[in-house]
Amino acid sequence: MAFDGIFLHQVVRQLQPVVGMRINKVYQISDTEVLFSLHGRGPAQLMISCHSRYNRINITARQYPTRPDPSMFIMLLRKYLEGGTIAAITQAGLDRYLTIDVATRNELGDRIALQLYVELMGKYANLILVQDGRIVDALKRIPPFENTRRTIQPGAVFTVTDGQPDKLDPFTVDDVSGIADLTARFIGFSPLLTNEISFRMAAGQRFPDIMAFIASSDKVYVSTVKDEDYFHCLPLTQFGVEPVCMDINPGLDHIYFVKEERERIRQQTGDLFKFTRKESKKLQSKLDKLNESLAEANDCAKWRTYGDTLYANPGAATKGLSRIQLAGYDGQPVDIPLDPKLDYRANAQKCYQYYRKGINGQRFISEQIAKASDELHYFQQIEDQLSMADFKDATEIRHELEGNGYLRAKPIRGRRSRPTEPNFITIPYRDLKIFVGKNNIQNEYVTFHKANRTDTWFHVKDIHGSHVVITTDHPDEDEIRFCAMLAAYWSKARQSSSIPVDYTLVRNLKKIPGSKVGKVIMKEYRTIYIDIDKDKIERCIPS
Repeated sequence: MAFDGIFLHQVVRQLQPVVGMRINKVYQISDTEVLFSLHGRGPAQLMISCHSRYNRINITARQYPTRPDPSMFIMLLRKYLEGGTIAAITQAGLDRYLTIDVATRNELGDRIALQLYVELMGKYANLILVQDGRIVDALKRIPPFENTRRTIQPGAVFTVTDGQPDKLDPFTVDDVSGIADLTARFIGFSPLLTNEISFRMAAGQRFPDIMAFIASSDKVYVSTVKDEDYFHCLPLTQFGVEPVCMDINPGLDHIYFVKEERERIRQQTGDLFKFTRKESKKLQSKLDKLNESLAEANDCAKWRTYGDTLYANPGAATKGLSRIQLAGYDGQPVDIPLDPKLDYRANAQKCYQYYRKGINGQRFISEQIAKASDELHYFQQIEDQLSMADFKDATEIRHELEGNGYLRAKPIRGRRSRPTEPNFITIPYRDLKIFVGKNNIQNEYVTFHKANRTDTWFHVKDIHGSHVVITTDHPDEDEIRFCAMLAAYWSKARQSSSIPVDYTLVRNLKKIPGSKVGKVIMKEYRTIYIDIDKDKIERCIPS
């Protein structure tokens, strides 16, 4: 747990600029995230997350999707807090909760004081609104039968979380010699910080010097180990990797924004990930069965042989038998399955029926295999797009699935908004522009609506991926390589090397009649093999 009491102590210092600002609006981002729009010396946004893993509080400049139908708790926060002023933000010692004092007025115009308690304690993270010592409401209610010591219900007397009086304040201690477990001795210490300080002390650093560095730190240091981010307000030398240093507020955005994006997609668009995986699994099972049926249909000639053999032996007694061996035209024995209730003639007719069924089934089953394969390819493509999607991309993917009849459209409340451009990426590059689609709707729009016929189009060869368009008909080598790199980066092949990318003029593209959105065929094209330079792409993509 990196967001411990010590780190929260430094975060609270970074929140002081919003003290004195007015709360303009309260937004709900997800089931556990609340965004406060503030105004004072300028606009600001305060993010509070009570997610079990990603709980935090920070000032943010990011743009978050907000719910059009906020919960009752958010409506209550709007009623009580909007128009109020943040009077103070304080932490309870070095515990993992803080208090936001809000000065506002009630319906009669009388001044009142409210407290918003922000508890950042892992799975117990919560947001509690309190007035005159009683709970108005909370993001997560805790009834008495769940916790008899601390009830979180509207109207209940509010009690703060239990403190840790047996632990010491690490900022006031000079000597820690002989102390093995810093977490058990000091308040605000997480196991991560304990390991780091122990590692530093083993290397000869003094405890007071380490705590002095922490006390003066306004940075967050992020170390990435095996795709996992570890962070604190001092460099984590225990991992032996060079950390990335950022200011605390934008640093927390950097750490958490993408991590919670998938959760927001699941909550606000439905579980598209689960739906697409389920459909892919179902289609793969269907394909396996169809292939078995096709193999059986392709082997239908044996049934004609069985029928011919039965007719060639009219005296054969077949009633009551499930199988019989008869001599074929070449004199070799033929083992024939039978219906015990039928004579040889009726069994022969049944064999011919199976033969005709197999002949007709070959065409029908092949058509079904082609259709199921196309559907499976489509859902695999959707899965790939979701793995790289932000919230707006995922919303467009849901609309696409609704338009294709795979999902039921959600009812729209109020007036319909005007259609806007899809959420494709526009990258200024030299004197040109590059358009990058990240899903089928964006690909269709970029290729056939945004681009001119003389622009140059890029796509990874034979693999799901983005349509990339650069606004020129004669790109130079650097432009070709960069656009090919973008097409490869937003594709299923992004982890590969020497990725083949086809490119051609937009006028050489044509929609496939009757196909789904985003599918095209090319008349002529050239191919380049490219390796991805992730740093260059991230430098060029607008934030």
